[in-house]
Amino acid sequence: MRFGLWLAVCLAAAAQEKSFHSDELIFPLEQWHNHASCIVELPNRDLLTVWYHGSGERTADDVIVEAARLPRGASSWSPRFTIADTPNFPDANPAVFIDSKERLWLLWPVILANEWHTALMKYKVSSDYLKPGVPKWEREDNLLFIPRNFAAKVKEAIGAPSGPRAPYFAEILRRASDKYFSRLGWMTRAHPTELPSGRILVPMYSDGYDFSIVAYTDDGGHHWQSSEPVVGDGSIQPSIVRRKDGMLLAYMRDNGPAPKRIHLSASRDDGVTWSPVEDTDIPNPGSGMEAIALRDGSWVMIYNDTEKGRDSLAVSLSDDEGRSWKWMRHLEKQPGSFHYPSIVQAADGSLHASYSYFVSGGKAIKHARFNTAWIKQGDPQ
Repeated sequence: MRFGLWLAVCLAAAAQEKSFHSDELIFPLEQWHNHASCIVELPNRDLLTVWYHGSGERTADDVIVEAARLPRGASSWSPRFTIADTPNFPDANPAVFIDSKERLWLLWPVILANEWHTALMKYKVSSDYLKPGVPKWEREDNLLFIPRNFAAKVKEAIGAPSGPRAPYFAEILRRASDKYFSRLGWMTRAHPTELPSGRILVPMYSDGYDFSIVAYTDDGGHHWQSSEPVVGDGSIQPSIVRRKDGMLLAYMRDNGPAPKRIHLSASRDDGVTWSPVEDTDIPNPGSGMEAIALRDGSWVMIYNDTEKGRDSLAVSLSDDEGRSWKWMRHLEKQPGSFHYPSIVQAADGSLHASYSYFVSGGKAIKHARFNTAWIKQGDPQ
C-alpha cells in the first residue's frame, strides 16, 4: 500500500473512532401529547422521524401521526407535517423502515374505541418519498392476520392458573379462544426487520393479552401470516435482532410484576415459533426499548435502565451478540420522563436515536446523534 493511501486510511479510522454526541429537540416543548417516535435514515441520507400527537389516545379522537425530516447536512428539522390521520379515530404507535427495495414503510394502529385492545393495524408503502413533505403513497391497506396456533399455545404457556394472579391468567385464557379478540388489538412499536430471504417481520404486542406476536410477509405485504404467540407475563413491545447464525432474539418490555427485567425469547425458524420467555438481568421499568445489530457485528440497546421510573435513558453496547453488554452510557439522567426510544445506524456509521422527551416545561421528541466510541467512554465521572 502506498504511504499516502495508508495515511489516509489511518486518518479515516482515527476520525471514525473519535467520540461525539449532539442532541436537539425536533420541535419546541408544548402541552400537546407527543409520544412513541420511530426514526429512519433515507437513501439520500436524510433522517425521517415519526410520532403520534394529540390530546391523548385514551380519551380523544384528535390523535394523528406526525413526521419531520432532517436533511443531510442540516442542523435543524423541517416543519412538522401529518403523515397519517384517520378521521374521527386516534392514530398511534407508528413504525417506519426502509426495505431492501428502498421502499418506505409506515405501519401504525388506529384505535377504534379509545382502548389499546381495540387497535386495527394499517400500513402504507412508498417509492416516492425523498422530496420534502408527505411521501407519495402507492399502497395502503389493513394489516390483518389470523394468529398461528393461538389458543393452544397460550394454554400451553400458561397452564392451569393458580396463585394470586390466577384470575388474571384465567381471563387471558378465555380471551385466547375468542376469534374477534385474538385478531384485533395488535400494535407496532419497534422497527420491522427484513431477513436475508426477503421476509419482513413486524414485531407486535397486545395490551389486551399483555404479550407479543410477530406478523410476517414473504411477498412485500400482499399476504400476511403470523408467528405463534410469544407468551410471557407482561412481555410486550418486542424488538428483534438477528445473530450471524440466523437465530432471532426478541427483547421485550417487562409489563409484569416485580422484579422488572427486559424479557427475551428466541426463534430458529425465521420468526414462526419462539422459545419460552425468559428474564434477562437488564432492568426495565415497564417502558419501551429497542436493540439493533450494527454493521461491524456489535449490538446496541437503548432503554430505561431502572426498575421504576423513566428519568434515566441509557444506551448499551455488546460485542458478543447480546450475550453481555460491556459498555453503557446515559443519554438522559435528570428529572423528567425520557422513554419509548428508537435507534438506527446511519450509512456513515453514526447512531441516531429519537425518544419522547417530557419535562416540566412540556413534551417534545428529541433526536440524539452519537457513536460507539462515545458509548465506550461511559458516563463522565
